[in-house]
Amino acid sequence: MSKELIDYAAWGERFFATAVTAERVLSGVNVLAGRPIDVGPLGVGPGRIAKVTATGTIGTATGERTGADPVTFHVDLPVTLKFSIDLGMDKQNFDADITVPLTITAHGRADLAILLDVTPPRAAQVVVRLKAQGLRASLTSKAANVEGELRRFVAKYVAKELEKPYVRQATIIDVGAAVEKAAAGLGPHEESPMADELTDALPAAMEAEIEHTAQLFLEDDK
Repeated sequence: MSKELIDYAAWGERFFATAVTAERVLSGVNVLAGRPIDVGPLGVGPGRIAKVTATGTIGTATGERTGADPVTFHVDLPVTLKFSIDLGMDKQNFDADITVPLTITAHGRADLAILLDVTPPRAAQVVVRLKAQGLRASLTSKAANVEGELRRFVAKYVAKELEKPYVRQATIIDVGAAVEKAAAGLGPHEESPMADELTDALPAAMEAEIEHTAQLFLEDDK
């Protein structure tokens, strides 16, 4: 990479591109991979008489950078569920693959922190793919509007979680702390100037800071 001097604005743009990559954003989101999720009992259908109960797991998220100004990412978070509809005298079973789309935008704050702003999906954006176990179950799912109910439930659940203090804290990357960690790890090096060592150490320190905030997310969620 060229070592020519650049202005502050250009430096800031390059810093964001280096520090907030899709891989680093996904590494934080994918700490949730394998975690269980429970739904219900959720009343569905006419009169909400039918009850839906579901259990499943969160899968591995995928995503990519979609914008540069501001730095934006599109992330798909998959969820697999096995659930049943209890009609009182009968119970029908289903499998569901759900994709939760998230938009994550990186913002710079005056205190030199990076804020990852996560936009929750609207119900219509949540993708639900149902596989009914038998013809009767298929007809039941249509009558109870299971797909629509699951979309609304997931959208509301995600929006509510994103408002909680521990989630907000987990979306803040303390750049100052990352720089201090990188600088603390520097040692005498005769062949390379300190600036080169700091440049090499900073990405690892940023990853550590992202991992730290993700761990706070998990600990506070217990």
